Amino acid sequence: MVKYIIPYAFYDSAAKYVRNTYLYAELPYRVLDESPVLAGDAAVEPHTTVVVVGETARADKFASNGYYRQTTRNIESLGAVSFSHVESCGTATAVSVPCMFSRLNREEYESRVADKQDNALDVIQRAGVNVTWIDNNSSCKGVCKRVETIEFDPTRDPNLCNGEFCFDQILLNELRSELQKKPDQNRIIVLHMIGSHGPTYYLRYPPEFARFLPDCPSSDIQHCSEEQLINTYDNTIVYTDYIIGQVIEMLSDVPDSSMLYVSDHGESLGENGIFLHGFPYSLAPEAQTHVPLVFWNSHFDNTQFKACVEQRSQQPFSHDNLYDTLLGLTHITSRSYQSDMDIFQACRT
Repeated sequence: MVKYIIPYAFYDSAAKYVRNTYLYAELPYRVLDESPVLAGDAAVEPHTTVVVVGETARADKFASNGYYRQTTRNIESLGAVSFSHVESCGTATAVSVPCMFSRLNREEYESRVADKQDNALDVIQRAGVNVTWIDNNSSCKGVCKRVETIEFDPTRDPNLCNGEFCFDQILLNELRSELQKKPDQNRIIVLHMIGSHGPTYYLRYPPEFARFLPDCPSSDIQHCSEEQLINTYDNTIVYTDYIIGQVIEMLSDVPDSSMLYVSDHGESLGENGIFLHGFPYSLAPEAQTHVPLVFWNSHFDNTQFKACVEQRSQQPFSHDNLYDTLLGLTHITSRSYQSDMDIFQACRT
């Protein structure tokens, strides 16, 4: 609507089209590392990493981060560690998802540059790890175009899909099938959730997950009370917690496995009259940039290792750390890897 009612938007868009189409030189594709390799025992003993890319989840709505409502029962009961100070790369999926997998940090990120160079999944795959992206959202925003991808299909399961959207349980079915394949190979599986995407929050969870009532069964959230809106959004977090818990339980029987969940951006729920997301980053409220990150590892029975991860969970991190953290989790040795940016490097050593 802003683009329609502000005449300047027409000229701005036209100028950007001319610039991008005729003035910018075509960028050659940049390979960040031609020969990354699996390090140490990983070359002999296969490991499994599941990355869950959340959608529109706020860190302050996770009970594991101190929220007064019990929204993360599974995360806490299954021993996962919740990171409470993580900042997103953007305030919209189209920016945050490609940015978080890119070698570029938030300050230097440009979509045209990122699109013409390796991302973390490219480097991991080149090292010999089997990479699969499973989507239950609009798309991977270019991140998965060079790896095996199971595209979003709103008709895949009539019990979980309505022809337009699917509940995130559809990802669990696909994950279960993938875990049965190639168990003797190193692998990373990315699950891209629909999560808490608004304004139709009520369509993101099955009726049995409506823990907080009354909720707001409408896309016209401005006509719902504050209580209804918050209840509905909190129910989406309860359902996200269920999905994370199911992933962890599947991995509990998989040797040398780990799960990393991180949301792409947050959401405004009427604070200061602001709803949804997508504000310019410099003006965006914390609700849109403060995101949850949750980690679970099959080696958490090593109390020293888990204590180290718990200590790290209180430190500030951002999407900028994801590239190196993924290479670390998949045991990749690469010239593009920066150990000081790897969240868990200190704990492995």
